[in-house]
Amino acid sequence: MRVYLYRHLVTFDETNLVGNVYFAHYLHWQGHCRERFLADHAPGVLAAVATGELALVTVSCAMDYFAECYAMDHVEVEMTLAGRGGNRIEMDFRFRRGDAIVGAGRQTVACMARSGERLVATPVPAELAAALDEYGWSAEGRRSPDRSLA
Repeated sequence: MRVYLYRHLVTFDETNLVGNVYFAHYLHWQGHCRERFLADHAPGVLAAVATGELALVTVSCAMDYFAECYAMDHVEVEMTLAGRGGNRIEMDFRFRRGDAIVGAGRQTVACMARSGERLVATPVPAELAAALDEYGWSAEGRRSPDRSLA
């Protein structure tokens, strides 16, 4: 399975008084990675989100921390697709500083359309589904058998 990679340089404003990265920034970086994937592989979906036609609603997220990061560290956020079905997409994230895995997380988003004042479930847009397929996922939401986790 292909990995989508987002590279991030930690800034001082992302650290706390102790000097390490404040925990919530890792979740923020998950969002950066997800949005860069859309910009690179499904710009029409990003445009639909920007106009309010489509909402990608985060329904759950989690993060585990294994080591600390500090200002001016280079952190690589690796995103892989954990599953999809109906209107939902699950993503796994690994955070690396050099060769060390410093954290791991997961996020689930739901595709929603606006209907007046309400949001209603809508299928994963075709452009996004095609981008996910490129990254090793069949339409049924299972890993394609010819790809393995690197």
